[in-house]
Amino acid sequence: MEEKNIQRQTPINVWGVANIGCTMENPSFQTLAAEPPTTGNGPVGSDDGKGEEKSCGNHPHEAETEELFHFIHPSVDGSEEWQIHEEVKRLVARQGIQEICQYLKQLADDRKILLPQNAERAYNELVRMGMPNGEGYSLKTFQKYYKR
Repeated sequence: MEEKNIQRQTPINVWGVANIGCTMENPSFQTLAAEPPTTGNGPVGSDDGKGEEKSCGNHPHEAETEELFHFIHPSVDGSEEWQIHEEVKRLVARQGIQEICQYLKQLADDRKILLPQNAERAYNELVRMGMPNGEGYSLKTFQKYYKR
């Protein structure tokens, strides 16, 4: 057997794209290799035993620096926190003030979030989460529809 024809098998790092079920907002990371690495010097993302906190896959933001939505109800367990966080992010990015306030009230009634008495605190948090603060999304308009 000639050594020229033998190629060393190395991992290929691939970022998922929309055509395989991923979005560009939340790409998935995969390592493709014939065999997993046997040493601690593997590819990025391999477990080298240095105690780095890893995401379990269900909560993509755990390992990132994104801060969790501040008003999650204290009775909600960890497995549901990121789901609520993402739900609020989608809500504020796609809906108007009236719908946002109505849905927040519903989430509060369902004991998923605990809204503050101060509407300005809630408004600032929703802006941090991605709600526009331009025309039609002013604090004054928000206070008009905000119900605790």
